[in-house]
Amino acid sequence: MNLGFIESKTFEEIAIGDAASTEHVLTTDDAMAFASISGFHAVLNSDEQTQRGGGLPPTGPNMWCASLISGLFSMNTPGPGCTLTNVSLSFKNRIRVGDRILVNVKVVAKDEATKKIIFDCDAKNGAGTPIFTGTADLLAPTEKTRWTTLPVPELIVNNQYRHYLGLIERANQKPPVRTAIVWPCDEVSLGGAYQAFKDNLIAPVLVGPEKTIRPLAQKMEIDLGSICVENIESSRMAALRGVELARKNEVQMLMKGSLHTDELMGAVVSRDGGMRIGRRISHVFALDVPSYHKTLFVTDAAVNIQPDFETKIDILQNAIDMLHVIDIPDPKVAILSAVESVNPAIPSTLDAAALCKMVDRGQITGATVDGPLAFDNAISSDAARIKKIKSEVAGDADLLMVPNLEAGNILFKELQYLAGALAAGVVVGAKVPVVLTSRADGELARMASCALGVLLAKAAPDRA
Repeated sequence: MNLGFIESKTFEEIAIGDAASTEHVLTTDDAMAFASISGFHAVLNSDEQTQRGGGLPPTGPNMWCASLISGLFSMNTPGPGCTLTNVSLSFKNRIRVGDRILVNVKVVAKDEATKKIIFDCDAKNGAGTPIFTGTADLLAPTEKTRWTTLPVPELIVNNQYRHYLGLIERANQKPPVRTAIVWPCDEVSLGGAYQAFKDNLIAPVLVGPEKTIRPLAQKMEIDLGSICVENIESSRMAALRGVELARKNEVQMLMKGSLHTDELMGAVVSRDGGMRIGRRISHVFALDVPSYHKTLFVTDAAVNIQPDFETKIDILQNAIDMLHVIDIPDPKVAILSAVESVNPAIPSTLDAAALCKMVDRGQITGATVDGPLAFDNAISSDAARIKKIKSEVAGDADLLMVPNLEAGNILFKELQYLAGALAAGVVVGAKVPVVLTSRADGELARMASCALGVLLAKAAPDRA
């Protein structure tokens, strides 16, 4: 770490005419960070702002621009230890995300009696348009001090709306999908289904005990109205009934309620009366990771425990086909292992190499695939460069294919709980999509999972 030093200037050392300046580009993350502190939420819906502004970037908070003055005073003139006593600014124009802002301060007066220093302040954008003018009064340090300058911490903005809102908006443009909610017998599952209904994503069919569902809805002040309730007394039978409705084309999607995942998936994957259509059934997570530059997908972390090679072929093709539906036409796929070279002692590296060869020969289609790759070089181009890995996928992967469910489960939960990722997920490769939600999922993650299912249901051909 390269440490520097900065010295403050005392009242006597500062002269009229002394000046300082700084410039900074207002990024979306800057605006989001300011919103989290100040409550300036107008910038959060940037797509709506851009649309209303005739294609112009969204407007930003002018007070963010004013805050650059504080950095100038504390890091330049007078420097550390000064006290800001008064600021009077007149704003002339709005700032927008992407604007380069130049801020200037200049000493115009000194008061010997009070040791107060008066600065003129102004700011302009890159085109020279005035943003603000005004004055600031400061007390300079009475004694000279020398401070160590540390690197400014890197800011990672956890913007939970970044990728998922676009997904939900696309799903909202489709007609509601008739969806069997299997065993909605707690507030989380019933409330999530009802919210998806209110958001016009689904037309729900509640499959479970009417004697439980209706009192629960009343307690939650939910008006079921015309929502259909299929009165089923056991969770196992509810799972079977939900699958039956899908097989008969009476619903186009299943959504997990408060029953155990194994119970629902047992009915889905059953060879006798399930929803198999030829391929193995698998699962895909869509993760909005704050530190990653796009939505990151992970497969399979929920259905296939220890997949053999043939199952991995279907897992990979299922995920690729899903990404095509949500407008990622040539996804970049990293097949993960512990290392990035083929090692006969690590079977997952052999599987990865064989899958890549099948892609080369057109046996698996629709994606750019590389593997084996370790997690670091799959998501970091710097890690790949240091290890001299030449790959179109490294550092820009859309999809991570894990070697088994254990690895996938650990990976996505680490991203959730340590990296602040939101996880939406859906089962693919069956007759209809199956939305698997967790009791720990928030409303946005539930809506995103539902939106994934809606888009897949509307894209799927009729599968008798």
